Amino acid sequence: MSAVLFDFSGTLFRIESTEAWLRAALDAAGLRLAAPDLAETARALGRAGALPGGAPPPRVPEELAEVWETRDHSSELHRAAYTGLSRQVPLPHPDLHDALYERHMEPGAWSPYPDAAEVLSALRGRGTAVGVVSNIGWDLRPVFRAHGLDRYVDTYVLSYEHGIRKPDPRLFGVACSALGVEPGRTLMVGDDRRADGGATALGCAVHFVDHLPVAQRPAGLRPVLDLVRRGAGQPWTPRTETGAREDGSP
Repeated sequence: MSAVLFDFSGTLFRIESTEAWLRAALDAAGLRLAAPDLAETARALGRAGALPGGAPPPRVPEELAEVWETRDHSSELHRAAYTGLSRQVPLPHPDLHDALYERHMEPGAWSPYPDAAEVLSALRGRGTAVGVVSNIGWDLRPVFRAHGLDRYVDTYVLSYEHGIRKPDPRLFGVACSALGVEPGRTLMVGDDRRADGGATALGCAVHFVDHLPVAQRPAGLRPVLDLVRRGAGQPWTPRTETGAREDGSP
């Protein structure tokens, strides 16, 4: 394989817990909630699907249905969708809804999976091109830089910058063109079978990982190295890990 494309959330990085997210926003605003209230509010935000990168909402309010479906097409739509969901939950101050959205874009809100640096470094050492293809409404490059992973990424293709979201094969095509590689010699690695699986329409191979907490997936990316090595010299047979996606955008 000449190149590997990676999804962001649930593949290379994991967002913090809903409670940690809420606590960070409260601390930044100088606000406090008693422990039981903080835990209950965090649970309510989680049920609403308000944390980008967290569990998706089981039901999207009717007034948000249209913006939710197009949320990854622009930064404005992404913010409107997620602050709209958080506003379903009473918070101590109305400004907290925007503060929560701002918090999820901070590098400190994200943790790389334990083997992410190892795998990306090994791919770089082999001369394999690396791209990140994400359905997202904001610039994730600072997250990679803060965690020291930007040095391994050759291109970022983000849905909001192109007005196209996965599984549209055109987004994967943009990545392949930017890397100068053929789709048939490119592997897409992600945790969403529908969105990331769209790469197959372009001719890419696809490998799925499980969207699990960081501590529960210490080596989920390592099979990619073997797949790339095998794929470079013999016919490709896609391989997947078991497990359903538990996360939504981005």
